[in-house]
Amino acid sequence: MLTCESLCKYYQSSKGMVKSLDEINLSVSKGEFLEVRGHSGSGKTTLLLTLGAMMHPTQGKVVFKGTDLYRLSRAERAIVRSSSIGFVFQMFHLIPYLDVVCNVLAGDDGNHSGARSKSEALLQELGLGHRLNHLPNQLSAGEKQRVALARAMVASPDLILADEPTGNLDPENSKEVCRHLKRYQEKGGTVIVVTHGDAVHDFANRTIDLKAGEIIPGPLLDHQADEA
Repeated sequence: MLTCESLCKYYQSSKGMVKSLDEINLSVSKGEFLEVRGHSGSGKTTLLLTLGAMMHPTQGKVVFKGTDLYRLSRAERAIVRSSSIGFVFQMFHLIPYLDVVCNVLAGDDGNHSGARSKSEALLQELGLGHRLNHLPNQLSAGEKQRVALARAMVASPDLILADEPTGNLDPENSKEVCRHLKRYQEKGGTVIVVTHGDAVHDFANRTIDLKAGEIIPGPLLDHQADEA
């Protein structure tokens, strides 16, 4: 479903060339839950943004559902993102003047009938039925992240990319977010999470480590989310 070949992202700094990604080769199957672990500065966010058609690599290619993303125009990549990729960020990135339902609707590409009803149903499923008309500043951190998760899921994308989705959450809320990502995978979606913590580990079916822009493969995991 998603592959990258010889993927590199280099930056020129005052101290010389910085290799944020260095010859990354990776293949992700449909329906997989992949955890990418690494410390700050390892290139995790750069990898996620590059896989998600948001950051042009220095060299190499990313192929998503048979399409080489960086052979597309910027407008064409935007269409792929809006229709097929959902993003979840550590800092939530909710729109402060929109209520919860409208924040979720912001993740819909406008091509789905009944989007508002679906958004409300999804929020109910995520335990936020009593928060539909609240603004982001009236929510806890865990609630904000679940709203961000609903926004990523509302268009039923093939792929969800999550950047440190539990980084600002306590252990209980971290597990809750991971459970919802796992359910999305079990329904046929594909999930990639980058993280430096341990919260995601019991929910992924494959883990890789990223160090200094290079991938170190990890073992296939046998556990399922209900064993966490």
